[in-house]
Amino acid sequence: MAHFNRYIGIDYSGAGLPDKGLRGLRAFSAKPDEVPVEQRPKAGSPQHWSRRSLAYWLIEILSNGGPTLVGIDHGFSFPMAYLEAYSLGVGWDEWLDDFVKAWPCHLEGVSVESQRPQNIRLGSSRWRRQTEIVAGAKSIFHFDVQGSVAKSTHAGLPWLHHIRQRLGRRVHVWPMDGFEVPEGVSVLLEAYPSLWKRVQGEIVGSPDQKDAYAISRMLETLDRTGQLEALWGPPQDLLIRDLAVKEGWIFGVPFG
Repeated sequence: MAHFNRYIGIDYSGAGLPDKGLRGLRAFSAKPDEVPVEQRPKAGSPQHWSRRSLAYWLIEILSNGGPTLVGIDHGFSFPMAYLEAYSLGVGWDEWLDDFVKAWPCHLEGVSVESQRPQNIRLGSSRWRRQTEIVAGAKSIFHFDVQGSVAKSTHAGLPWLHHIRQRLGRRVHVWPMDGFEVPEGVSVLLEAYPSLWKRVQGEIVGSPDQKDAYAISRMLETLDRTGQLEALWGPPQDLLIRDLAVKEGWIFGVPFG
């Protein structure tokens, strides 16, 4: 039996300003046993999602739509090297509060690019999270290269913070809120479309559309086939378990 009523896949974009409609920001949604369908802003709105309008839409869905599983393709936390460099030995919520003060990219007129010069909270492209090492993914501080999620992560985290502020623990952020997911709650997790390339050919569309589709499609499939529980974890290795709670973890990447 399905644990969720809806499966949302989001291919994120950190381009431009928070209120600008972005062609690269895509969302697909599926119900149990159904094929994902692209979600667009309401009629009368700009053709494409802005980061603000997408966050508001998500809050509405997560508040009223029943248990929903959402996968977003940007980092949910930073490497231990960053946490240690800035003496941030705190919980995820406190770290997120600190990040938003340094990178207020949710504010009108504020972009990632405008905040990069001489920011008080910069990371090194040499710093990678354990999950990125295992997955062979780029550092979330590796800006200005093809396939990087650095800009998406820095633009998206303030909106993750906004959702957290609005909904609190009514939404389970995996794995920072724990590896075990309570029954009947919605879940936000970090997705990596490259893990699920085999389903991207099922639709005709842009690479961003295919990525968002793949996330939604695979989340629905994993729930329908009873594979979610095994992927939730927790890792057997206690060190990896501790790292994943602090650094975050890409859903579907083996724990080791």
